[in-house]
Amino acid sequence: MQLKRITLCVALAFAPSAFAAESAELPDVVVTAEKLLTLPASSSTGLDKKELLRLRTGTSDAARLLDGQPGVSLYGAGGVSSLPVIHGMADDRVRVKVDGMDLISACANHMNPPLSYIDPANVGSVKVFAGITPVSIGGDSIGGTIQVDSLAPEFALAGEGTLLKGQAGAFYRSNNGAQGGNLSATIAGENLSMRYTGSTVTAGNYTAASTFKPAGLAAVGRGWLAGDVVGSSAYKSENHALAFGLRRDNHLFELKLGIQNIPYQGFSNQRMDMTGNDSQQINLNYTGQYDWGKLQARAYNEHTRHKMQFGDDKLYWYGVLQNVAGMPMDTDGKNTGFSVKGDVILSERDILRVGAEYQQYRLNDWWNPVANSAMMSPNIFKNINNGQRDRASIFGEWEARWNQQWLSQFGLRAESVKMNTGTVQGYGAAYNAAAAIFNAANRQSTDNNIDLIALARYTPDASKTFEAGYAMKSRSPNLYEKFAWSNTNTMVMNMNNWVGDGNGYVGNLNLKPEVAHTLSASGDWHDGDAWGFKVSPYYTHVQNYIDAVTCTVIGVVCPARTADGFLNLTLANQTARLYGADVSGKVSLAKGGYFGGITAKGVLSYVNGKNLTSGGNLYNIMPLNAKLALEQRTGDWTNTMEVKLVSAKTNVEAVRKELATGGYGLLNLYSSYEWKQMRFDIGVENLFNKFYANPLGGAYVGQGATMGTGVLYGTAVPGMGRSINAGVTVKF
Repeated sequence: MQLKRITLCVALAFAPSAFAAESAELPDVVVTAEKLLTLPASSSTGLDKKELLRLRTGTSDAARLLDGQPGVSLYGAGGVSSLPVIHGMADDRVRVKVDGMDLISACANHMNPPLSYIDPANVGSVKVFAGITPVSIGGDSIGGTIQVDSLAPEFALAGEGTLLKGQAGAFYRSNNGAQGGNLSATIAGENLSMRYTGSTVTAGNYTAASTFKPAGLAAVGRGWLAGDVVGSSAYKSENHALAFGLRRDNHLFELKLGIQNIPYQGFSNQRMDMTGNDSQQINLNYTGQYDWGKLQARAYNEHTRHKMQFGDDKLYWYGVLQNVAGMPMDTDGKNTGFSVKGDVILSERDILRVGAEYQQYRLNDWWNPVANSAMMSPNIFKNINNGQRDRASIFGEWEARWNQQWLSQFGLRAESVKMNTGTVQGYGAAYNAAAAIFNAANRQSTDNNIDLIALARYTPDASKTFEAGYAMKSRSPNLYEKFAWSNTNTMVMNMNNWVGDGNGYVGNLNLKPEVAHTLSASGDWHDGDAWGFKVSPYYTHVQNYIDAVTCTVIGVVCPARTADGFLNLTLANQTARLYGADVSGKVSLAKGGYFGGITAKGVLSYVNGKNLTSGGNLYNIMPLNAKLALEQRTGDWTNTMEVKLVSAKTNVEAVRKELATGGYGLLNLYSSYEWKQMRFDIGVENLFNKFYANPLGGAYVGQGATMGTGVLYGTAVPGMGRSINAGVTVKF
């Protein structure tokens, strides 16, 4: 019966053009500031408006909007907290800007990465800079830059009074029962604009395509979990934002205010869950066009109050008498930044971009004592005490268009990263020795980093573009990599894990900045909308690559750990190299006629990562993968058949005991229909209910006594089974 219903839904969704009707939708009234200078010359990819609208129906995780972009993959995490990967490098190795803000994850498990602070419904544009990233766009990163921006302010046309517009949307996803909605409303005159956007989503645990573990109680005193249910994958999230725009002539001022409340978010590859994430953002931006070029200035402040505890699928009461009430963990992060950038037109040929940035970050991470626990009392455990990470940088970038065929870009960025933290303490006397060693050490450091790029682009004619370049990029370690101090017991080490491998970690005060040297090239052949093909190979050599090592490598004594199969590890600077290629293309198969326009698209990505010091593989490297799509557009109908292919993951990192995964193929179907002021979306993901393990999903520790030895090594987090997703959007 269920299969018949699915077949009927798919048949209706992919109905032919006879069901299409003429659209009476009025055009949007959009007037922004006068067109400014173009973005720096560099290879970048992005999403068009129609693609964004389709993707929003299937996810509440803004990072998943990037899935399918050349060179991009995703670390598995919570339902709204995936971490994007560019060419095998993720998390802090990738610079992620949300509305121009450099946000930082305020959590020992990195449960609140930058893209978790914006809902997909509020995303207006997405750009991915892989390969050679201009110094004016990214610093303190070696993997690339991702820019995600909310919608630009809209203004009324001259002489047409007040602009009033808005839209409301609702969606449902069958696999995990995700349901939610979003609302936006704009009121604007010719020079002043105000927009509100809000969204909410609630989802339960998702199910895999088949059983991957025994059915039973998630933990003592907890509910029942079937063998195909992925524990700790439920979530709830609310986001609200106000955006104000003021323009005068060629000057635009923007003020954006945002708040977020996540009351809970489960993590299947972490031993704790998010039980609260409250964030407030203030973001002020100025953009002006002058005779000499463009000026942009920004100031922002973001404050996150983050909490972790055991969610509904993890054991809460510990102790012989089960009278120890969990393990509360609290984080407070404050992030303030300023930037100014000028694009100076030196001549018809030359543009000079100069700028400066400053970011001040403060982090406190503390764990309150627990009654009736000899191990977790009587003191507050100070994991990071007044952690400080301040960045100051200046940059210059010269872009020259020598003629119609040749363009070059040279950039230099100098950056100072200062880090420090206060003295720490453990729960009790058992932690005193480790705390004393840390407190007596020199915890203050200053890294002076240099980034530079050289890039050339050759366009022999309108159908071909070739690009090649070199980049040297630097990244200083984050606060947890340096300052997670306790190697006293396994429980504490488990709490510092930002990679989802189930192991425990202690930091290393002596870590140096990573320095990556990248050679990249690309060839792009195209003929308008008829066809296009692009290939981009790259090679990266990383000095001082921060990788996991056994504790003895740096002379630290960590607790022995054999009962559950996981490990206690630390970090050290080593040498690594990565190489690979991204291939993308499209071809128009038909235009007009009964079936409308039909286009075939494809993306293929390959990356190989090796630790040259140890001779082993790098962690969480996505295996060879491809995404192929056939898209049909007829009138107001858009139908897409998508195939995702991933090869087996056999090159795994031995130090972390990374799990191998099998190859798989998934079939997804999507359809959308626009009628007057309404849009309907329906999709079936994983149509054949294929079971697979996510190659970057990490180790499954989503249920049970995650602080003990009852959760055993050896199970990978599985992907989601079949899901029917539907959404409706109404404009008014």
